[in-house]
Amino acid sequence: MKWFDIDDTNITPEGFYFSGISAGLKDSQKKDLGLIIAPENSICTGLFTQSTVRAACVDLCEQRISNSSGLIRAILINSGHANACTGELGLRDSLKATNETAQLLGLNDDQVLICSTGIIGVPIPMSNLISNLPVLVDKLSNNNSRDIAEAILTTDLTIKRSLIETEIEGRKIRILGIAKGSGMICPNMATMLSFLVCDVGVEKNVWDSMIKEAARISFNAISVDGDMSTNDSFIALNRGKKIDPQYLPIIKEGINIVCQRLAAAIARDGEGANCLIEVKVDGARNDCDALKISKNIVSSSLVKTAIHGCDPNWGRIISAAGSSGVDFNLNDIDLFIGEYQILNGGNIIQFDKEEVSFYIRSKMKGKYLVSDTVEIIINLNSGNGRGRSWGCDLSEKYIEINSEYTT
Repeated sequence: MKWFDIDDTNITPEGFYFSGISAGLKDSQKKDLGLIIAPENSICTGLFTQSTVRAACVDLCEQRISNSSGLIRAILINSGHANACTGELGLRDSLKATNETAQLLGLNDDQVLICSTGIIGVPIPMSNLISNLPVLVDKLSNNNSRDIAEAILTTDLTIKRSLIETEIEGRKIRILGIAKGSGMICPNMATMLSFLVCDVGVEKNVWDSMIKEAARISFNAISVDGDMSTNDSFIALNRGKKIDPQYLPIIKEGINIVCQRLAAAIARDGEGANCLIEVKVDGARNDCDALKISKNIVSSSLVKTAIHGCDPNWGRIISAAGSSGVDFNLNDIDLFIGEYQILNGGNIIQFDKEEVSFYIRSKMKGKYLVSDTVEIIINLNSGNGRGRSWGCDLSEKYIEINSEYTT
């Protein structure tokens, strides 16, 4: 059974509804308020920032998922204002927003989550949010996933949305994921919001395991600038008829596909980025070691700046691998940049630096109509472990964007 991409925005997982509007939370007229509604008895799993400085909405989400055993029905999302580091006001505003939403939907407060994203230390313009909630609810539809994908953006340049479908025993099953993230992106929960829905029923403990594993190999494996934020959240919901347990690995595979696509899209849309960097590590002793190495390479500022300068500085790549905390033998390593082999068994191969530089340059945004992914491939030749991480080049534009962010 294979998963197929669905480009039609009018098709979504059965039973889920979405809405995204402009509520005047931002200075622009862009959409900034979104809502996801799940069917009754949906199962929810949430993973959140590992920072000790967390927005009140994060703690509220975590508490409500735990208290309800994951029986969540609605997620309210606002962009432009993180509502983090705002003291008691932040919690009061989160409680008020979810209470008003619950009343409009006929739900209990504990069934409603809230996620916020934007500038830290700035409260949500609550009068605008509350006054626009009836409009948000009225616009709920099963084909509005693009609207909510727009509503959750901050400095992102593009929406991040992935919908796939498969058929199991004559039944169509769909998984939809949306995400936002562009800056303050670091492995171990990126600065991001991501939401995933699936229209097949999966038990809570199995769903928890699937979502945790998906995050490990996707959202926990990207880096734009090495910074972690206060509001990172990945929330996943499932509801629908159950399937034979033999097909659960197919569902898990679909979740991984969607999450890795969204993760790569976040890295590609990194602030000021010109290309996506994909680091593949094979031949490690185990998958954990491989992922540690790939994450360390993709997080290296020296690797990022070398790629931005189209400089095939392979020494920076090997150095980043060596500082990952994973023990390996340099004399076993094969290294490739794209199709160009640099090391064979730890020994340098004569390669054309200009050709490799041109390969990197050809991936830069706006240069050529080709794939914009710079591949770095390492084989440790010491086991069967595999890992993959994503990042982007680090440019002058990143400095410009972030030096002017709140001015």
